[in-house]
Amino acid sequence: MKRPGLGWVLGWLGCCIASAVQAQPTRMVDIREGSYIPLFGTTPPVAVQVDAFKIDITPVTHAQYAEFVRRHPAWRKSTVKRLFADEGYLSAWSGDTAPPAERRNSPVTTVSWHAASAYCSAQGKRLPTVDEWEYVAMADDKRRDARTDPTYNEAILRSYEAPRTYLRAVGQTAPNVWGVFDLHGLVWEWTSDFNSILITGESRSGGTDSMLFCASGSVGASDLMNYAAFMRYAFRSSVNASHTINSLGFRCAQDR
Repeated sequence: MKRPGLGWVLGWLGCCIASAVQAQPTRMVDIREGSYIPLFGTTPPVAVQVDAFKIDITPVTHAQYAEFVRRHPAWRKSTVKRLFADEGYLSAWSGDTAPPAERRNSPVTTVSWHAASAYCSAQGKRLPTVDEWEYVAMADDKRRDARTDPTYNEAILRSYEAPRTYLRAVGQTAPNVWGVFDLHGLVWEWTSDFNSILITGESRSGGTDSMLFCASGSVGASDLMNYAAFMRYAFRSSVNASHTINSLGFRCAQDR
């Protein structure tokens, strides 16, 4: 039997090394405690306190998620329970542990909330809350809160219009002031309490969930100009925990 040449061996080793590097856990950064006024809340608006925490600097990639399902077979494409993920789960993968080669460093999508939560738990982490995510996402590259700058929201809205951004690699854009990448313009992201905006208290209070969607949401909003945030809240309100969507990924957070 003919032995493989040196070039083939070196190429194989290079592929293995590259895969191992890509599958390493995402680096986290510390987020200092602070407060922000959420899009929806009380009248008059009341600031919400956000405790210090850590967050991944980029979304979880296909390569990282492939390593997770290798270690946790219950979350493989062929074995996941439909209660926890719909039929679209990992639809771009050709097998249980085989993401598209050209997307190994792109954000993993078509992953349900249940699966994203399980991944973060396996890393000793958790999904960020809506408040944590929005608190970090209101920053630009110089300010912790850039929402008063009209160009900030305009840039986010323009990024939402770009097609098939989930095919791009993570970490290719400039980080914000916290050192976090890709919060806007790459994929939507799961949060631990993604549907918490639907909780309006006792139905006898006269509030209705219709006030929280799309244009009608502006009635109860604290910032009538923040249409980029309206889109995020509307998207979160449209999904349930078993849904898998091409443009929906996630990153992890951790208590400090």
